[in-house]
Amino acid sequence: MDKPMSYLQKHPSITRDRVAKFLADGQWKDVNIHASLYEARASGSPAIELEMWSAPGQDRPTFEHAVKQEFAPIQVGHMFGPSWSTHWVRMKVQIPAEMEGKHVRLLFDPSCEALVWSDRGEPLQGITGDGGDNYHVDYTVTKKAKRDEHVRVLYLEVGCNGMFGNGGGLIGPPQEDRTFRLSTADLVVYNDNAWALYYDMEILAAMAKNLQDSPRGWQALVAANDIINEFSVGDQKSIKSALNISAKFFAAQGGQGNHQVYAIGNCHIDTAWLWPYDETKRKIARSWSTQLDYMERYPEYRFAASQAQQFEWLRTLYPSLFKRIQEKAKTGQFIPIGGTWVEMDCNIPSGESLARQFLLGQRFYKQHFGQTCDVFWLPDTFGYSSQLPQIVRLAGAKYFFTQKLSWNNINKFPHTTFQWAGLDGSSVLTHMAPANTYTAQVTVSDLINSVKQHKDVAYSNESLYLYGNGDGGGGPLEAMIERLDRIKDVDGLPRIKHAHPNEFYEHVEKTARDLVTWKGELYFELHRGTYTSQARTKQYNRQAELLLRDVEMLSVVAQSVAHGFAYPAAELDRVWKLVCLNQFHDVIPGSSIEMVYRDSDKIYEDVVNSGKALMESAMTSLFSHVAAESVSKATGVLFVNTTAWPRSDVVAVPGLQGPGVQQIRERDNAALVVAATVPGCGMSVADVTNGSADIEAVPVTAFKDSKGNVVLENIFVTAKISPRGHLVSLWDRREERELVPKGCAANVFRLHDDVPLFWDAWDIEIYNQEKYTELEGTNVRIVDEGPLLASVFVEVAISENSVLRQWISLGATTPRLDFDCSVDWHENRKCLKVAFAWDIHSDVATYETQFGIVQRPTHRNTTWDMAKFEVCGHKFADLSEHGYGVALLNDCKYGFSTLGNVMSMSLLRAPKAPDANCDMGHHSFRYAIYPHKGAFGEASVVREAYQFNVPLVQLPVDATSSADFSIMPFFTLSGDSSVVLDTVKAAEDNSSQVVVRMYEAYGGHARVKLSTKLRVTRAQLTNILEEHVEDAKLVVLGSKRSVDLAFKPFEVKTVKFQVKA
Repeated sequence: MDKPMSYLQKHPSITRDRVAKFLADGQWKDVNIHASLYEARASGSPAIELEMWSAPGQDRPTFEHAVKQEFAPIQVGHMFGPSWSTHWVRMKVQIPAEMEGKHVRLLFDPSCEALVWSDRGEPLQGITGDGGDNYHVDYTVTKKAKRDEHVRVLYLEVGCNGMFGNGGGLIGPPQEDRTFRLSTADLVVYNDNAWALYYDMEILAAMAKNLQDSPRGWQALVAANDIINEFSVGDQKSIKSALNISAKFFAAQGGQGNHQVYAIGNCHIDTAWLWPYDETKRKIARSWSTQLDYMERYPEYRFAASQAQQFEWLRTLYPSLFKRIQEKAKTGQFIPIGGTWVEMDCNIPSGESLARQFLLGQRFYKQHFGQTCDVFWLPDTFGYSSQLPQIVRLAGAKYFFTQKLSWNNINKFPHTTFQWAGLDGSSVLTHMAPANTYTAQVTVSDLINSVKQHKDVAYSNESLYLYGNGDGGGGPLEAMIERLDRIKDVDGLPRIKHAHPNEFYEHVEKTARDLVTWKGELYFELHRGTYTSQARTKQYNRQAELLLRDVEMLSVVAQSVAHGFAYPAAELDRVWKLVCLNQFHDVIPGSSIEMVYRDSDKIYEDVVNSGKALMESAMTSLFSHVAAESVSKATGVLFVNTTAWPRSDVVAVPGLQGPGVQQIRERDNAALVVAATVPGCGMSVADVTNGSADIEAVPVTAFKDSKGNVVLENIFVTAKISPRGHLVSLWDRREERELVPKGCAANVFRLHDDVPLFWDAWDIEIYNQEKYTELEGTNVRIVDEGPLLASVFVEVAISENSVLRQWISLGATTPRLDFDCSVDWHENRKCLKVAFAWDIHSDVATYETQFGIVQRPTHRNTTWDMAKFEVCGHKFADLSEHGYGVALLNDCKYGFSTLGNVMSMSLLRAPKAPDANCDMGHHSFRYAIYPHKGAFGEASVVREAYQFNVPLVQLPVDATSSADFSIMPFFTLSGDSSVVLDTVKAAEDNSSQVVVRMYEAYGGHARVKLSTKLRVTRAQLTNILEEHVEDAKLVVLGSKRSVDLAFKPFEVKTVKFQVKA
């Protein structure tokens, strides 16, 4: 009888459903392909015997410690828990005789994560249980079982957390009492032909679904349907016949003109996120050990891993595994990539922090893998600073990869492969994977999208494809590699091959034509709340960055001057690595769980304590012979200025006494002293033994006017604070100009509703600006009346649960108006902002970014303008018109908005996921208003912002013994004032060499002379890695050595001096 005809073209959806059911592990698994996937299975004793020891609390003990403990028997069905606990399972494996000659695997599903260890303490492979796309519970016990197998012993380190931690839903706070069921502990033998058919059918089904209107899609559906008709459960011949059908289909190859996809396995392990740092250390071992196994089984397989910190943890905690990775790196299968210490946030860290990320990362890769990285690899961070192209270039890299802008929620980024040009014009070849993910699963739809979503395919017919489970680690699975092998060159799809990312970029460089250039920042139109969430973390980061800046500079000087002082290179390296660690792109942005911030707080406390101790050591070495026995016995104060320009400040010195002290600050009883014209990178001493100490300061006053406003006035400005605590007038006395528009106010606190669409800690949405309450102050009173400082106190009731207390101060030496805030914050999804209305007209506002500035629109003309309703800035934001402007300075805030003439700064948020207690509690922070003659480019805003953030270093001294004492300035920078001396440090490889880093801050050409009193014998220009670029001409004049430097707009320059011992 003739075989019945198939009418599938008349009912394709029915046939596609038939194919789907053939692959499904559900209702029909006893009669579909799943019924043939295993040849043999054994469970229970004697095949598998299980014992367990549970570590106390949240301890994560070593293998050596765990195996010495008392183990007790357990069975399948055992519940591990609670959340974050660790349980060591000892497994005795006796392979049954019927599995002789077979490839035997262990299936172990603890419904959470685990690591398989040998009985010799070798980490072997990771386990991820509980189903889903991340499911990976098989481990090869032996590739060929022997007749008389001995009893094998394995250990399994079970960690009670899923791939994404222990939260409810994706981003919910951790549930502390979760338990996890040991659902499977079996020995199995795969039916290799059945698995091969399964993978073939996955591809056929996907092509039939995604290519429905093409002949190739119909051919895939026909082949899949024929395979099902051929297949019979338990009949091995039918499976082989079915494989012949699929082989014929896959034999048809694509043309040479097809799009080429370069595939690279990766697992993007978040260094912390929904789990703490200590769990990440185990995730690294689980994930990378698994990939090493695949490299043995698939010689063509390539896997890339970034973040030098993670390699360093592995080197320290799992040295044998690290050595295996080094060997695979030599073969090109395991690819260290990225060039940075961690995959850092690129909004919050300073320019020097970004430089240190590359310095630490590239040096690690060079030391342990013999080469630096060409690709800056950052698939998942929340925006990209406009100075990154220059920093990347200066760090020895030339390519950039990301994909995060595919998440934009207003505008779609218009490019895929392009040149990204930064502030100074430096450019890097950039690619954003058109599959729009870094955790692809090797699917047909992904490959199709790699062409369909490629926005520059006319100029470059190739793309990168990052596949493998990620965020929580894991990486590619066996099934992904098998699917990739089947579709590497099949008609109907782009070609795909395993490749090193460098191969992709190098080929693009050679073959692409007319690539477009994108100039400036890559602003991410999502996750704008990360400029503000976890305020304490951001404050710690700013403090640490600037503290270490001072420590390094003073330590360089101390080594040069003080006999016996050694530059603390090892300790500075340690603490800089900790600072860089906490700059990971889910830590410093504020998007991690509470456990992470408990850890990061401890890390910051360590950094700050160490930094203060190093500072004290350097200061003691320099000035111990003039230091007072105690502050109460001091007759003067020595001030050290670590900025490169002279400055005069009113400085608070707690505990200082003496007839020359003209004022005691009310709120803390600190003595106020004028530090008059302290030279750049220099020092001066204020004598407080007589009243002449503050002779340069014209008194500031405080009084109430007839309307009840408190008036603060010095020779520069007159500020009026209303009974509501608002700044209702700021009069520039020199320019005779009012800055607050009539009927408006500044320093107005606004409490906004802050309920995003999903990403709680991450997002401030555009509608956030529509709904808010203006808060009014009470209890407004004068607390300091001059002559050095005038202050007014304001109390603002935020709600029944939260209160803000503020001290508004005007010093005698500056037009800057300071606002010191103390907040008790207990809110639910609210955002506290402070707003300032100015009589200034400008289409752009200027914000500090790393090593420069970025200007953004103050209007909403286009959707691209509108999307920047909340932006990132560092130490200042400025609104200037021709001839005049006002800068808003801060000491720890990063979220800003300027619409028309109203500037606002985000102060605190109150999201509830993934940290249910984010920002709850007490906060202290400062901001300031700095009015200035001239537009931004003509004013000293950059210097003023540094001074607001970098206080003079103070030391109580004996004024008599220090009267003629001076050892500085050791560095001077003369010429154009737009150049900032940012960093002075010892060279990484030689502490007798001194590195000085500067940048042009305003966007113009500049010439400066960098001079030093160090005994310099040679000067050279280097990159960020402190590698030689070119010699610099050293001019010697008496005891001073100098080099002349020419800067292009926003250029970063690094000079290395060789200093004579």
